[in-house]
Amino acid sequence: MRREIPLVITGVVGIIMVIQYFVPHSPFDKLDALFSDWFFILAACAIWLGALNLLKLSFIKVSKRKKDWPYAIIIVVSWFAMAGAGFYGGRGFQTPGTNFTWMYDYFYTPLSATMFALLAFFVASASYRAFRARSFLATLLLAAGFLVMMGRVLFDDLLIGVFGSLLGDARPLAYVSDIIMNYLNTAGQRAIMIGIALGTVSTALRIMLGIERSYLGGAD
Repeated sequence: MRREIPLVITGVVGIIMVIQYFVPHSPFDKLDALFSDWFFILAACAIWLGALNLLKLSFIKVSKRKKDWPYAIIIVVSWFAMAGAGFYGGRGFQTPGTNFTWMYDYFYTPLSATMFALLAFFVASASYRAFRARSFLATLLLAAGFLVMMGRVLFDDLLIGVFGSLLGDARPLAYVSDIIMNYLNTAGQRAIMIGIALGTVSTALRIMLGIERSYLGGAD
């Protein structure tokens, strides 16, 4: 029964959520609103479980002096500081002037910006490996990336400054870059999104029909 009940609930809720898109009338519209409310309630509970699990793992790492355990102390202190600031203000998390908003603006936001700035170096390293012209497709990717980059960094201004009498107001690199991004790139993105949509529908059907049971904690 520990597996059958979750399978039945998942199947019934999933089928009703699908039907309400095609039959937006009573009782399916009311059931959709009810299930949506329960979804947010369960999501809030899941956030708390995730936060408590993070604290548990951090305490275990600190107590056993595992690798990088000082970072676990920073996680615990930061968690209690943000949670305490959020509960202490009493005027909402997004209200200007609260302790939580101040810590979010002056601690979390700069750290997030630093993390994304560091990701730029990883992207550059991955681009170097991907753009190495070892085959026709890699060469094509390298040429497209080069043209897009040149069209986005105002390289045309330099060309106009040197060959102004020949080019006039024309911006050839920007024009080629726009063609690649608006047509070739868009076509590739749409193909990828169609594939993702088909995979999502397939996975959703497997879950609703009880074929996919990995979310229960096992493959059986």
